[in-house]
Amino acid sequence: MARKSAIPPSYYGEPHKFDPTFRGPVHQRGCTDVLCCVIFVIVILGYIVLGTVAWMHGDPRKVVYPTDSYGQFCGQQGTPNANKAILFYFNILQCANPTVLINLQCPTTQLCVSKCPDRFATYIDMQINYRRNKSYWEYYKQFCKPGFNYPDKPVSHVLRDEDCPPMIVPSRPFLQRCFPDFITRNGTLTVANQTIFKDGHGRIRSVVDLRDAANGITSLLDAKEVGIKIFEDYASSWFWILIGLVISMLVSLIFILLLRFTAGVLFWMVIFGVIAAVGYGIWHCYWEYSSLQGKPDSDITISDIGFQTDFRVYLQLSQTWLIFMISLAVIEAIIILVLIFVRNRVRIAIALLKEGSKAIGCIMTTLFYPIITFLLLALCIAYWAVTAVFLASSGDAVYKVMSTLPNCKYTNLTCDPETFSQSNVTKLCPGSQCTFAFYGGESLYHRYIFVLQLCNLLVFLWVVNFTIALGQCTLAGAFASYYWALRKPEDIPACPLASSFGRALRYHTGSLAFGALILSIVQFIRIILEYLDHKMKGAHNAFTRFLLCCLKCCFWCLERFIKFMNRNAYIMISIYGKNFCGSARDAFFLLMRNVMRVAVLDKVTDFLLFLGKLLISGSVGVLAFFFFTRQIPVIQEEVPSLNYYWVPLLTVIFGSYMIAHGFFNVYAMCVDTLFLCFCEDLERNDGSPSKPYYMPPGLHRILEKTDQAGKKCAVS
Repeated sequence: MARKSAIPPSYYGEPHKFDPTFRGPVHQRGCTDVLCCVIFVIVILGYIVLGTVAWMHGDPRKVVYPTDSYGQFCGQQGTPNANKAILFYFNILQCANPTVLINLQCPTTQLCVSKCPDRFATYIDMQINYRRNKSYWEYYKQFCKPGFNYPDKPVSHVLRDEDCPPMIVPSRPFLQRCFPDFITRNGTLTVANQTIFKDGHGRIRSVVDLRDAANGITSLLDAKEVGIKIFEDYASSWFWILIGLVISMLVSLIFILLLRFTAGVLFWMVIFGVIAAVGYGIWHCYWEYSSLQGKPDSDITISDIGFQTDFRVYLQLSQTWLIFMISLAVIEAIIILVLIFVRNRVRIAIALLKEGSKAIGCIMTTLFYPIITFLLLALCIAYWAVTAVFLASSGDAVYKVMSTLPNCKYTNLTCDPETFSQSNVTKLCPGSQCTFAFYGGESLYHRYIFVLQLCNLLVFLWVVNFTIALGQCTLAGAFASYYWALRKPEDIPACPLASSFGRALRYHTGSLAFGALILSIVQFIRIILEYLDHKMKGAHNAFTRFLLCCLKCCFWCLERFIKFMNRNAYIMISIYGKNFCGSARDAFFLLMRNVMRVAVLDKVTDFLLFLGKLLISGSVGVLAFFFFTRQIPVIQEEVPSLNYYWVPLLTVIFGSYMIAHGFFNVYAMCVDTLFLCFCEDLERNDGSPSKPYYMPPGLHRILEKTDQAGKKCAVS
């Protein structure tokens, strides 16, 4: 006996009745969600105004060039510092950490210099040696204040007025700033082969004190060296990276074209190809693991050697191959288990994918629409980044009192460098100075810079999501034109993609903006939660961390649900031309009335398309691996010399996956549109001569079998 449902059919809305005049996407339609469209246009105009104001007040030179204690840019052309592009700190021992240095908050005089010191020296030693050799002063004075030329001035007065640094240490420029040139020799930290130095105040200090003052600089310098090597690898291998990406584009295009004729065979080949490739990977990892057993130093753990820029070091460890083998085994088990559970549904999904390939074959221009989306997204990202930089660099130079005395009450108070010498501060706090601190201001604009940055981020998310929504609605309208053509391809209207793009932009800008706004608000909240979580990583309040984790999880789920509903709402908008809320409601009820079919097809088709993307990117990645590791004898001599072969390899793999993702995204949108049209077709028509189905007979037979199988499962 069949189990009766407790939910009446009308609970999920009434199905559409037969309309003999319905022939696919409605052409006679009006503008929808006009209010949201007006708001969106106003926000875009405001966004342009925000960018203009930021451009007027901002100065990217504040980001590009370091600034000395007088508010002058180092290295800027047309200024006295044109040939002095490096910032020098008088007493780096007073700087707490690299963040303080980079943010120009170090409580010591900062000066623009043409080069960093290359030797140890103190002002006291300079005065002693100056009497017999004037060159000592000629070298030392380039690190003193401009115009200071009194080498005989008492040392105590010089250090009090900070006319010259008490000491200089061998340094090298990093981020256009002079940092001590640390070198580790036989496990001992040194600077110019020395472990101790004079600090200019009569004390002997250890190089470790310099390291503590510039904590983390060594790792940053190493990161810079790695960055330079990576840049060199890109410069020497960009041509071959481009060839790899072109190959992946051609393979993706050929794959989609072949789906039109051999969808079933091709997808089964993809499934078994991925299983075989992962299986081979497991065997290869086991073979490498076994061959390393017993070799000296192969049993060292990854944590023992730490981070190494040369990844080949890790390949000499048995633990690396063990981790690879376990990871691949888990992936293989997941794929096999998923296929076991959906084995009866794969055939249905393949049939729908085959129909999708026919639709794409009839409207080939849809394959190139992602290029338009990519260009629009690149424009949005560039505008957001430029606006953010100009906002961050807005403001005037702010000067604050800096004193070496610990109990000076004027320390960190705002001051005017032009009138500071006549104030009482210099008398109450001897040796204090009015030096540049940061860029800011007290005006209404400057007080709300942070708020404007948040607005910049929110509008950026809105525009990006609108661009994606426009692409989804455009593709959905084109594929709906294909489905609702009774005779395919004869009844497909001319230029379906261009017509769909025009309808979406002319009539439904407000609806697309409405859906994009809802999604953008959720994403904005998620970004704020991620920021709070980052700030609270060191907190010990377990309840707060737990609550934050729950909120992040909830909003992640909400974002996924909204993306799913928006996607289907845009399909309904492209077909019927209703507003966003009405289309979202119709799409939701339509999916709920066909929930079994949704469960069968949605995730199964996504899984099959993911395997296709995985196979394409993996195949191109394997080819790139053999090429960049010089394992292809025919073109071995053409391989460029690389510092890290994994740099172009990972670039090719990631780029290939993104290219395949772009092509297959069109495919996924096609399948989703055809599925919703199929559900509408079943509710509108019954297959009789007066109300014929628009779906191909083969697809209808397969889906009918699915419905019968689902009904058998409901028998109790």
